[in-house]
Amino acid sequence: SEICNINYICIYYFLAIINKGIKMSNSDIVSPCINVCKEDPITGYCYGCGRTEEEKNIWRDENTSIEWKTKNLSEIEQRLDGWQKTAFQESYKNKQVTGNSLIKEKKLAQ
Repeated sequence: SEICNINYICIYYFLAIINKGIKMSNSDIVSPCINVCKEDPITGYCYGCGRTEEEKNIWRDENTSIEWKTKNLSEIEQRLDGWQKTAFQESYKNKQVTGNSLIKEKKLAQ
């Protein structure tokens, strides 16, 4: 099955909200954390979400703009590749719908 590109989902959602005149809040965009939280020692990117520690901290800041978050999601898409990208996309899509990454849902089911 074809996996939706997160970047397109975020941009579509963002533009739809703007066109309706609805003001989005920072909580409207779900954090890309998918509960892997292991950093590659060479790149500094998380194996799960592809973010740096600095980017994770920026996401936690309540003053971080929606535009920055949308741009960061696009950057993540470009960093990840192959099975890692596929796993991230599927887990993030699930988190957007259910509030939980696939890993978290698996842990909760045990």
